[in-house]
Amino acid sequence: MRVISTLQELGGPLAPSVVTIGNFDGVHLAHQTLLRRVVEVARPAGLQATAITFEPHPIKVLAPDHAPKLLTPLGRKVELIAATGIDLLVVLPFTRELARQSPLEFVRHVLLDPLHAASVHVGPNFRFGYRQSGDTEILEELGKQEGFRVEVLPMLWVRGDRVSSTRIRELLTEGRVHKANRLLGRPYSSRGPIVAGLGVGHKHTVPTLNLAPIEEQLPKVGVYVTRTLLHGVSHDSVTNVGFKPTFGDHRLTVETFLLNFSGQIDEADMEIEFLYRLRDEMKFQNPAILKVQIQEDARRSLKFFNLLKQYRQRARASGHRLIGSPGH
Repeated sequence: MRVISTLQELGGPLAPSVVTIGNFDGVHLAHQTLLRRVVEVARPAGLQATAITFEPHPIKVLAPDHAPKLLTPLGRKVELIAATGIDLLVVLPFTRELARQSPLEFVRHVLLDPLHAASVHVGPNFRFGYRQSGDTEILEELGKQEGFRVEVLPMLWVRGDRVSSTRIRELLTEGRVHKANRLLGRPYSSRGPIVAGLGVGHKHTVPTLNLAPIEEQLPKVGVYVTRTLLHGVSHDSVTNVGFKPTFGDHRLTVETFLLNFSGQIDEADMEIEFLYRLRDEMKFQNPAILKVQIQEDARRSLKFFNLLKQYRQRARASGHRLIGSPGH
């Protein structure tokens, strides 16, 4: 997949495109459906499957105090979009000048003149142009006027939940990571450098790996069954998102304990996939009681992974695709 950040990078004559537009934060199931639909339409016709997204998130420019925590930083978003088969990803810098374009100006200056859009595919809540004055109806009218086809995909629902970035953020804030994972079509994860902790784990409880502070969305404070990826290798783990109240007042930390692991960790980065919430973070009378609780968390996590293994085996035998976790 080719990635560009300005339309001027397109260069010479460009083949007609099949285009979709969106923030694609999270690249959840509805985004994946839309992106794969673009590829499905483009491939047989020999057209270029193109996605347009924005950096930073438009709300961060227009109303920074109300900007949401992102589900996927740009690098991760690019990886996930590439996995859908898109040929060209245009990451447009979102500026106030871009925001002031009318719907017609946006169509002509972004979709038609540089990209030669033959068809445009969007979700049902798509808005564009100055003060979001353009919607799917206006896009369809402009399509008739300017000579491109418009397809609006219906809202996607999973087990009564509307698939949207906003809903996924709500579920993560509530700690319901197993439900958020359903809407994402994969486990929600946080990645970043491994940093030194305060040393209380090695001294008082169990050794943990600490994730450097990140700006993206984190699940609700608490203890989670997780997988920790180190250099592409997945390790069963249990992770605490919290403030370590047993040891005084601390900043928010994400620390993970690898189950059934011994050895030296040499990796500089890690990714933590959140699978299921075990409990709230609690303040214990002393580190010894906390250590007993961590051992219980580890036992419950191991039980979870054993059940997950059995569930996967049954899913494979029945030909079903596994997205969530046992019983959820």
